[in-house]
Amino acid sequence: MSRFAVEHVKRVRSVVQDRIGTDHMGTANRITRSWIRCLNDYQLDPGTCAEPEVVAAIELQERQARLADVQAVAKVEMANLYQQLAGSGYAIMLTDREGVLLNYFGDPAFTHAASKTGLAQGAVWSERVQGTNGMGTCLVERRPITVHRDEHYLSRNIGLSCAAAPIFDHEGELVGVLDASGESRLAQQHTLALVCMSVQMIENRVFLHQFRHDYILRFHNRPEFVGTLHEGAIALSIEGKVLAASRGALFQLGFSGPDEIAGRDIGELFNVTFPGLVDSSVRRAFHPVPIFEVRNSARFFAVVYQPVASNGLRRAPRSLPGHGPGQQVPTALDTVQFGDPVMAAHVATARRIAERNVATVLLGETGTGKEVFARAMHLSGPRASRPFVAINCASIPESLIESELFGYRSGAFTGASKDGQRCKLLQANGGTLFLDEIGDMPFTLQARLLRVLEEREVVPLGGEAPVKLDIRLVSATHCDLAKKIAAGEFREDLYYRLQGVTLRLPPLRERADRRALIAYLAGQESDEGSVVELDEPLLAALERLRWPGNVRQLRHLLRSMIALRESDSLGLRDLPPEYRLDLDDAAPALPLGSVSSPASGPASGACPASGSGAELALTALESAEREVLLQALERHGWNMSGVARELNISRNTLYRKLQRLNIQHPDKALFH
Repeated sequence: MSRFAVEHVKRVRSVVQDRIGTDHMGTANRITRSWIRCLNDYQLDPGTCAEPEVVAAIELQERQARLADVQAVAKVEMANLYQQLAGSGYAIMLTDREGVLLNYFGDPAFTHAASKTGLAQGAVWSERVQGTNGMGTCLVERRPITVHRDEHYLSRNIGLSCAAAPIFDHEGELVGVLDASGESRLAQQHTLALVCMSVQMIENRVFLHQFRHDYILRFHNRPEFVGTLHEGAIALSIEGKVLAASRGALFQLGFSGPDEIAGRDIGELFNVTFPGLVDSSVRRAFHPVPIFEVRNSARFFAVVYQPVASNGLRRAPRSLPGHGPGQQVPTALDTVQFGDPVMAAHVATARRIAERNVATVLLGETGTGKEVFARAMHLSGPRASRPFVAINCASIPESLIESELFGYRSGAFTGASKDGQRCKLLQANGGTLFLDEIGDMPFTLQARLLRVLEEREVVPLGGEAPVKLDIRLVSATHCDLAKKIAAGEFREDLYYRLQGVTLRLPPLRERADRRALIAYLAGQESDEGSVVELDEPLLAALERLRWPGNVRQLRHLLRSMIALRESDSLGLRDLPPEYRLDLDDAAPALPLGSVSSPASGPASGACPASGSGAELALTALESAEREVLLQALERHGWNMSGVARELNISRNTLYRKLQRLNIQHPDKALFH
């Protein structure tokens, strides 16, 4: 036994005897309690040289089978965690509730320590067998813990530094431990934080998988966190009763255990009905909607996902309470078309390939809704509970797109983050990766993307160990890829790898369901509980516009009109002047923000209505109001704040009046 080992044994016995022990990390109490258990309860010799205990191969297989659901998810997260710590001398391990090591991702630099301490599949790392250690002591303490070097009980383990966190199921039962162990001489608190994040992701994904055949409510008090590891998730029956809740849900709602929430009606938790919440999720295209907690009136944002049928597709039951018999709640794909035959055919194709990992290319003009369609494909398929990661190849500088897409290791290049960067490909692992404007991807990166797609694994910049990928790929572009291939700007082999199924989304001006789409988008942009209606003349006008910006332009126009409205009924008067066309002429609409020519109206700021006669003419009262406003604007030199103060109204109200009365600065764009 080495001198260090002898000194360690003496220290352990002294601490246990005196019942004291401190360190700068604040873990002395837990470590001391563990040492006392090891010596007094387990009668372990801290200097033992006995061989590590390993279960038989058949027993290991049985234990792995019992934890199959957790293992399937954990392997992906362990690979991601290993990638973040690769090169730091760490191994990532998963144990069951009895401390038997089930899976192991080891850094080559860690093989020496592994051979000495028995870090291998089947090894038993319970506290009773291996003394104080990350995995075993975490199982006893039931909370995250670090055990750094000489905090270990057995002298043979004092070279290790361990960070471990417990994994719980939806019933609050401890099912295993995730651990990162290495030979670091410094206690790495950020390693424990990464382990805890991975555990949270494992628990969330296991929960979503186990209850995939039920309704799932996902929520957070910030809408951007819905769908992330920070969200809460509640499984609901067809009657809206709580079947189970994730740890995140219990924490956010202030419940101490699953028994306090199981069996409750969703209306007992939030100020919503179950059918109403489902309808709101569908109407908002599965974007989070605001709801309020019953007990404390706290606001959350939530979305409800339909059950997954046995064929892997998301479905709605034929008799949801609150709906007519045989009426089905639509899925996300049902919200991208409203009767257009081309879009209906695309939706049917998307449904047929939902269960298969078929690469898809979406073509279409800018603004036709390619990302919306891709997200609807994701939400309507078996990967709906997994990540949807979008990256725009045209909006990221060429110098950064490689690190964004493929990630990099710490120190991979000058200026690299000290913690490295996890790539978009790994973030999408298990889910869908959406590559928008794929035609603008730099030619030098196309070969690397092709290799990743062929081998289904990725190696970050500066990395060595490849990580397996399981992603569904959807690409989109407004470019003519055939012309780019002919010009030598796009790889032909990559094109054929991306092109499993190609869908060309029609521009808005060609869609036969424009009117229904306009009404649907108006409902989406309306405030919750106050749907804005569009009258017939306005609908007819919007239907006839050419929409060079497509659905994106339409959505932005509706958003502006609804924000500036004076009632919940919109008419032609609410249409911005630059959109008021001669409907007989059917001239193209100018996009929002276009600057009208100064010569198009008198210098006094008058902007004559250009709509369809009397419908757009001002009444005598409105004409008088317009003249008063023009005089005030001239007095204040068109300073909006000064005019608003003089009239004792807000700036927003002033802008609405300018919009309604067709008042335009003689040298600037219309106010809208």
